[in-house]
Amino acid sequence: MKLINPYNEFSRILTRFENGRISTEDAIQKITMNSKSIVDDRNKGETLEALINELDQMVGLEMIKKFVREVYAYIDIQKKRRDEQLLTDSLVMHMIFKGNPGTGKTTVARLLGKIFLEMGVLEKGHLIEVERADLVGEYIGHTAVKVRDHIRKAIGGILFIDEAYSLARGGEKDFGKEAIDALVKGMEDYKDNLILILAGYHDEMEIFLKSNPGLKSRFPIHIDFPDYELDDLIQIGELMVEKREYKLSMSAKAKLAKIVTKKRLEDRVLSGNARLVRNIIERAIRKQAVRLQKVSSVSKDDLITIRGEDITEGDL
Repeated sequence: MKLINPYNEFSRILTRFENGRISTEDAIQKITMNSKSIVDDRNKGETLEALINELDQMVGLEMIKKFVREVYAYIDIQKKRRDEQLLTDSLVMHMIFKGNPGTGKTTVARLLGKIFLEMGVLEKGHLIEVERADLVGEYIGHTAVKVRDHIRKAIGGILFIDEAYSLARGGEKDFGKEAIDALVKGMEDYKDNLILILAGYHDEMEIFLKSNPGLKSRFPIHIDFPDYELDDLIQIGELMVEKREYKLSMSAKAKLAKIVTKKRLEDRVLSGNARLVRNIIERAIRKQAVRLQKVSSVSKDDLITIRGEDITEGDL
């Protein structure tokens, strides 16, 4: 994956102008556009710092945070090598995300698109999220068309396939294999301006990668998304209410911890799931609204405080 770098363009433009390859008007236009690119690149530094800070503030996910810093350092060094006219290597950024639902895979993928845009790795940085039904057709030839269509939409950004292992579940007569072959071709055709992320449960993704001998080697980056621990989930809950300008009372925190602990005993797959906490918090905000609507006088503290009575298990 080539890096977008405007800093060496001035000398190239001037050389082409001096050799008579471009007109004065073209040279002025190109220099003006390149100057804007450099200004934009400087402004990106601030934006990139904010995006990385947003990633850092996410609970857990140490593996992905370390990876982003490695990519940032690599790009910086490649720019310096290019300035010294040394050989530079392209980046292969296709990834495998392994983890249970609600552990941050889609959220991180969306944030990575923005980060890689600011780093100059991607031209657009958008995320196209698809699943098996979006890729696998109903008759011969239909699948390849559907895959190519989604790949075209994702060029310049990230194509994120959730539950990717389902592509290999239909057997020999299923069109899932055709989808995999078309994806592999798309990865090669647009390797300089497309990142493909396959996501799903850890064990299922391992089996899926073994089902196609050449598939695993095409994804050099494997990121594990572990389940959140109880303390992590409480912290996630606090961050969620803080972003909405609410706060949890001590009784609310205790109630939240009690419900999450119960769910962890009932269901190990979803026990470390941030979606569980989000659902509890969103229900609590609605409960608080109903409670306050019945009160004649409401203070600012009343408006921002979620109490224990607002935290309910409901239908989770």
